[in-house]
Amino acid sequence: MLSTLEELGIGLVPYSPLGKGFLTGKIDENTKFHSSDFRNIVPRFTPEARKANLALVELLRQMAGRKKATPAQIALAWLLAQKPWIVPIPGTTKLGRLEENIGAVAVELTSDDLREIVGASSKITVQGDRYPENLEKMTGL
Repeated sequence: MLSTLEELGIGLVPYSPLGKGFLTGKIDENTKFHSSDFRNIVPRFTPEARKANLALVELLRQMAGRKKATPAQIALAWLLAQKPWIVPIPGTTKLGRLEENIGAVAVELTSDDLREIVGASSKITVQGDRYPENLEKMTGL
C-alpha cells in the first residue's frame, strides 16, 4: 500500500498511531477501563492479549531509555521516520499528552535504531484482533 500511495502522491495519516493508548506504556494486563471505554470490546485489549503484547511496549521502553524519550515518542518518531508524507496525528484530551506527542519530532532515530526496531518487532506476534468481528467487517479490509 505504501508504494502505491507514494506513486500517486497521496499522504497517509495513521489512525490511532499509539494503538489506542497501548504504546504509551501506561496500559498493562491489570489496567481497568471505564465501563463505556471502547477498548473493553476490542479483542486486542483483553488482559491476555495486553500481557502478550507488552513485548512491543518493552521494545519501545528500551529505545526510549536510550533516547531520553517516552515509549509514545519513540512510536511516533518511528512513524515520522518512515516517509515525509506519513503524518501521525494522535488524539488526546490532555495537554500533557499533547506536549509529549509533539516532543516526538525532536527524537532522532538513526538508521541503526530503525533497523533495531524493525528487527525486534518482526519477532513479536501481536495477539488479539484489532476489532470485534462485526466492526472489522465494516473496515473493508
